Amino acid sequence: MLVSINKLLASFDNHLPLDEAERADLAGRVIERKIKRRQFILQESDICRHYTFVAEGCFKKFQVDKKGIEHNLQFAAENDWIMEIESIYHEKPSRVYIEAIEPSVIFQIKRADLYHLFTNNPKFDRNFRVIVENRLVEQENRILQAISSTAEERYLSFINQYPHLQQRLPNTQIASYLGITPEFLSKIRKDLSRK
Repeated sequence: MLVSINKLLASFDNHLPLDEAERADLAGRVIERKIKRRQFILQESDICRHYTFVAEGCFKKFQVDKKGIEHNLQFAAENDWIMEIESIYHEKPSRVYIEAIEPSVIFQIKRADLYHLFTNNPKFDRNFRVIVENRLVEQENRILQAISSTAEERYLSFINQYPHLQQRLPNTQIASYLGITPEFLSKIRKDLSRK
């Protein structure tokens, strides 16, 4: 657990570093879990109860439409956070699933513990606000790309945003994220390799 918890604690150093008392408070409020490949940490209609930090492995957040087609919304790998914001803050049933793509180690923090940290130390409020703001920026960029970018431009943006995942994810997952077919993704990759 020591190596993994250090990854979590180090992730805050990018924003407002924590002192020893803050690190101890956080470490005492997170739950470490080992997750198997294809295991869900959130299912549609459940209420999201945790912010989840990925210490090892990779997750996808997705929705399944009425035709049974999966639409990937986000990926989270090492040193990243994943959650369903509306569900956790408003205690509404989730509209999405969060599933492990690989065997993973995560740290989860419950909403009540999160509020304790916010109330008792302003650094946590700022750090978690930056995490949520980063998700908002990603979502706004995705919306803009969806309405104004070509599939090739969306793919190049994906590579830029997730350079460490390009080789770890199957084409079907990347294509779903981009809103294209796996065959069209193969064509884009082939065209780019010729340039």
